[in-house]
Amino acid sequence: MFQESREELRLKLKVQQENKRGFNRNRRKAPCYREEDLVAIKRTQSGPGLKFAHKYFGPYKVTRALRNDRYIVEKVGEHEGPRQTPSSAEFMKPWLEDLDDLSTDSEVISDI
Repeated sequence: MFQESREELRLKLKVQQENKRGFNRNRRKAPCYREEDLVAIKRTQSGPGLKFAHKYFGPYKVTRALRNDRYIVEKVGEHEGPRQTPSSAEFMKPWLEDLDDLSTDSEVISDI
């Protein structure tokens, strides 16, 4: 009787390990951000009139790193979005400068 229940437990454990391995195979590691990094925050609330709104708020500056890939971020400049908010790494991406700024730099170099 005890031997049968042990065999069942071993079989269940083996199935659980296979499921875990299959799940983790498709997962990717969350990016790590440091303090002072500029990031964009994904808009998580939806509603009427937001269909054509920007999908990300930003730029935000990472002010503190919490555990489990969570961060406290603070707004840089004047734009839409909360002043300070906690955010998960899965809703963040690195902030890229505007393409307009890059094109003006290249125009200055070509004028020389």
